Amino acid sequence: MKLNSMGPAAGSKKPGKRLGRGHSAGQGKTCGRGQKGQKARSGGYHKVGFEGGQMPIQRRLPKVGFRSAKARTYAEVRLSELNGLPDEVIDILALKRAGIVAQQTTRAKVFASGELGKAVKLKGVGVTKGAREAVEKAGGSIEA
Repeated sequence: MKLNSMGPAAGSKKPGKRLGRGHSAGQGKTCGRGQKGQKARSGGYHKVGFEGGQMPIQRRLPKVGFRSAKARTYAEVRLSELNGLPDEVIDILALKRAGIVAQQTTRAKVFASGELGKAVKLKGVGVTKGAREAVEKAGGSIEA
């Protein structure tokens, strides 16, 4: 195949409509623009989202979304991340020292993701039902 022998696929390039060439051509007189109005005129243009002077929908609807202040103080911890901690009693301070949670964290919750290889004592940290079972199965305990 050579570049000079290549061309578009058959039927992919349609000729444009010949507007304003008489009634028999199918697009005569108004040329498919209907009767009067802004869109029928030459240069009949309006910007995207313009609704004829009516307040546009993007201004009628409220802004969506926000950044939660709680999200910055809450952290999620996987079970597998507890394996690398040297401490027996794991609380928020131990998680901060290990760099598992951010320094501004005030609440954390342990999720059942991964395996727990040692007995740990969780103190002041939330746990899910699956994480609670895994901690107790490994010989650990949970304090509220």
